[in-house]
Amino acid sequence: MKVLVIGGGGREHAIIWKLAQSKNVSKIYCAPGNGGIADLAECVPIDVMDFEKLTKFAKENNIDLTVVAPDDPLAAGAVDAFEANGLRAFGPNKAAAIIEGSKSFSKDLMKKYNIPTADYEVFENSTDAINYIKANNKFPVVVKADGLALGKGVIIAKTFEEAENAVHDILDDKIFGSAGAKVVVEDFLTGPEISVLAFTDGKTMKPMVSAQDHKRAFDNDEGPNTGGMGTFSPSRVYTDEVAEECMEKIFIPTMNAMNAENRTFKGVLYFGLMKTVDGVKVIEYNCRFGDPETQVVLPRLKSDLCEIFNAVIDQRLDEIDIEWNDDACVCVVMASGGYPKNYEKGYKIDGIKQAESLGALVFHAGTKRSDNDILTNGGRVLGVTALGDNLEDAIQKAYKYVDLVNFENAHFRKDIGIKKEI
Repeated sequence: MKVLVIGGGGREHAIIWKLAQSKNVSKIYCAPGNGGIADLAECVPIDVMDFEKLTKFAKENNIDLTVVAPDDPLAAGAVDAFEANGLRAFGPNKAAAIIEGSKSFSKDLMKKYNIPTADYEVFENSTDAINYIKANNKFPVVVKADGLALGKGVIIAKTFEEAENAVHDILDDKIFGSAGAKVVVEDFLTGPEISVLAFTDGKTMKPMVSAQDHKRAFDNDEGPNTGGMGTFSPSRVYTDEVAEECMEKIFIPTMNAMNAENRTFKGVLYFGLMKTVDGVKVIEYNCRFGDPETQVVLPRLKSDLCEIFNAVIDQRLDEIDIEWNDDACVCVVMASGGYPKNYEKGYKIDGIKQAESLGALVFHAGTKRSDNDILTNGGRVLGVTALGDNLEDAIQKAYKYVDLVNFENAHFRKDIGIKKEI
């Protein structure tokens, strides 16, 4: 099969790395790709939102399967565009991708179908939102932009003043652009977070191994929210009992709810969860592989990823067994200094080959090639990843590999996977 992967980050590098191991895949293209992806796939300079050029490329190059990885093209209908051209594409259509594209939609869905989540209200003007926050008088409080904001549209306000500023920033000053046409104001939940990605074809739900992301920029979960500074798998708190609770109360009900709304979801559904004293609750849904969770989940996958993708498209997921390794995996994100705010690009990266020679999996997120050099080209630059017999082993290896890789102003957290939550 000839496969086209749409996207150009660490998640896409991990997907391509796994697809390249498939006996069914003969050639991989990536649009637009990055400096590391270029080792495994032919990169084509087409923007992820240019559906006309992407479908034209797929037709002209006889692409058998297209994998739409990022949230923006999924929410805008990339899969619909490919299917309208008679092309096979993996990912939810536009009607289903709204589960991530609109937080108010997903919260209303959970309320309607009794899927556990934090109490909330949705507002379109700042006065109503601020009056609600004042009357509710519970802090911290979570203020979310309704639409897609690169994983950064969530503000945890510790005081009324912070909440008021967040509402004004999102609704009035439009710091997240059109994603802030509405805000969701919800109660703050406490407990360990768990990320579970699941393959689903609308009839069958097959969860992957669990993971835990670290969203804050600095150690001890301090600093601004980012797209993710590192992750580990498996979660320390996702026991068999918790998995059973999630399957019964969250995973299957979500699949059934989307079917009932005539929005059958086919693809990867990401469940951002929190284990609270009142049971597991949904913090958010994503309509695709998480980033950087993919970088620790796919290295543990034994089965052929291409076969899984095709089974999901054809709604025969129930016919295949998906096998996982028992090892652990840790990914430390090396970011540009200043991320998620202002940062410089174009610094030369050294040490990747050395780290890889010792067993590191280095997934490129924001890199580009210049002659024989790899240069920084984004906020999150690399996901330095290690497999180990257990989490402690994987953590130790990951940081050993990180020490070998360097570029100017590199920033990374030093506590990925270390916090032990009960």
